[in-house]
Amino acid sequence: MTARSAFISFEGIDGSGKSTQLDLLAERLRAEGHEVLLTREPGGSPGAEEIRALVLQGDPDRWSAETELLLFTAARRDHLERTILPALAAGKIVLCDRFADSTRLYQGLSRGDLRQAVDTLHTLMIGTEPNLTVLIDINPALGLRRAKSRHGTEERFEDFGESLQARMRQGFLTLAEEQPHRIHVIDGDRSIDDVAQDIFNLVQSFLA
Repeated sequence: MTARSAFISFEGIDGSGKSTQLDLLAERLRAEGHEVLLTREPGGSPGAEEIRALVLQGDPDRWSAETELLLFTAARRDHLERTILPALAAGKIVLCDRFADSTRLYQGLSRGDLRQAVDTLHTLMIGTEPNLTVLIDINPALGLRRAKSRHGTEERFEDFGESLQARMRQGFLTLAEEQPHRIHVIDGDRSIDDVAQDIFNLVQSFLA
C-alpha cells in the first residue's frame, strides 16, 4: 500500500475493546510502511488532557450536560489544531480513540436533548469528520464488566450503569445506519484476533 494520510476514528461503548484494537491496527499498519499517530479523546494534546481530567474524574453528576458539551468541544478544538491536523498534513494515518460521534451520543442524547446543540457546535468549531469510523459493537453488559474491571479513576460514564451502555449502543448503531459511507460496524463479541483481522481488512480496503 502507498503511504497516504487518513483520519480514522474508533467508536463503541465503554469496554468494547477500542484501545486494544487501536494498538493492534497501528502495529500492522506500521509494518506495512505507514506512519501512524495514535491519539484519543478527550485528550490528545496538553490542553485537552487537562480538560479530560475535569470531565472523566469525580462525581458523575459533577457537570451539567451543557457545561460538559462545552468542555468536550474545547478539548476537541485544541486536539484538532495541535495534533490531528498537523499529523495529517505530514502524511500520517491518525487513529483516534473516540471523536465527535461519542459527543453526539454521550452529551447529545444521554443527558438531555442536546443533539442539535452538539451538531451546531461541531459545525462552528470543529468542521471535521473522520474519513473512516470503526464502530466496535459489543453486548452492553459485557462492555460494562470489562470497563469496571479496569478499576481506574476515569469512570465518569461507567458509573451511569448498564442502562446508559444499552442506550449508547443503540445510538451508535443508529448513527451507523445514518452514515454507512463513513461508519462501519465490527462485531466485537468475538476473539481479539478475529476482530483485529476484520478491522485490518476494512482499513486496508479503505486505504487502497
